[in-house]
Amino acid sequence: MSWMELSLDTTHEAVDWVRTLLAEMIDIRDVNITEYAEPNLPHLIDQDVAHPNWVFTIHLYLPYNTQSRARVEKIVNLLSPLHRTGLATEIQMSVVEEKPTDTLNSFVHRIGKRFVVLAPNAPYQSDVADEITLRLNKTLSFGSGLHPATIVTLKLLERYITPNMNVLDLGCGSGILSVAIAKLGANVLALDNDNIAVQATQEAVRCNGVEHQVKVMEGSLGSGSVLGHWMGGDTIGNVPTIQATGTFDLIVANILARVHIALADDFKHALRQDTDTGFLITAGFTADQEENVDSALTEAGFKLIDCERLDEWVALAHRLV
Repeated sequence: MSWMELSLDTTHEAVDWVRTLLAEMIDIRDVNITEYAEPNLPHLIDQDVAHPNWVFTIHLYLPYNTQSRARVEKIVNLLSPLHRTGLATEIQMSVVEEKPTDTLNSFVHRIGKRFVVLAPNAPYQSDVADEITLRLNKTLSFGSGLHPATIVTLKLLERYITPNMNVLDLGCGSGILSVAIAKLGANVLALDNDNIAVQATQEAVRCNGVEHQVKVMEGSLGSGSVLGHWMGGDTIGNVPTIQATGTFDLIVANILARVHIALADDFKHALRQDTDTGFLITAGFTADQEENVDSALTEAGFKLIDCERLDEWVALAHRLV
C-alpha cells in the first residue's frame, strides 16, 4: 500500500499544536515525531530549512488514494499559521511505499531534576534513585511533554508538590501533569472540558499505574464551564461544574491566559486557606501575557512566589495571602 507522506520541521511548542489541530483528521498512529537533523545537502540549506530553532521533525501519513488531495489540502490549510508565525517549515510532500516504525518509542525526554518522559513500551533502566518515569501513549491531546509550557510546569510541580496533597489539574490534556503529581505522592482530580483529553488522561493514568491516586472527569471549575473550548476548538456542550469550595491544597492549570484571568476568583475559592497550602501554578501563556495573568491573580488575593521560563513561555507559582 502506498502512503502520502507529509513532513515539517518544528519548534518545541509547535508539536502539540500540530497534534491538537489535526485531532479530528488523522489517526495518531499515522504521526511520527523524530529529533530534527540538519540537512546534509548544501543546496537544501536555506533560511527556512536551516532554522536555528527547529527541534523536531513531524511526519504524517495518509493512504494514497482518490481522497488524498482533499485531505492534504485541508491539513496544509490548518497548519499554515504555524509556518507563517515561524513555528514550523512549509509542509513537504512525497509518496512512499510503507510507513516507518514508531520512532517515538526511542525518545527519552528528561525534564527538571527527576522526570523522564517515555513511550509506554520503551526500554529504560534508571540509575538515579529518585527518578520519576512518565510513560505516555501518543495522543492527539495537548501535553506531549515536548512543549515548553509543559516543561516549565513540571519544574514548578517538582518543587511544590508534597505527599498527600489534594491537587486539581485543570485542563489535564494528555494527563502528563496528573501522572507526575501522583508519582510525587499527591492525590489528583483531573478535569478537562474536552472528551479527547479526558480519554487520554484516563489512559495515561492506567499506563502509569496511579489509578488509586487520580480521579479523571470531564468538567470545569466554577465559571470555566461557560468559557467554551479552552483550546479554541469546536463548541462543546454543557460539562459538569466543580464548585470552588476550599477543597484543594494546590491547583495547576496549563491553559490559555484568558482562562486564568477569568477563573482568578474561582481559583481562590477552590483552595484551602491555611499556612501550608494555597498554591496555584499557572502556565500555557507567553511573557507578553504574564503581567495580565499576574495582575488578575494579585487582585484576587494571590502573591507571586516563583516562576520558570523556557524561551518565551512562562509558568508562575502564586500563593494565597
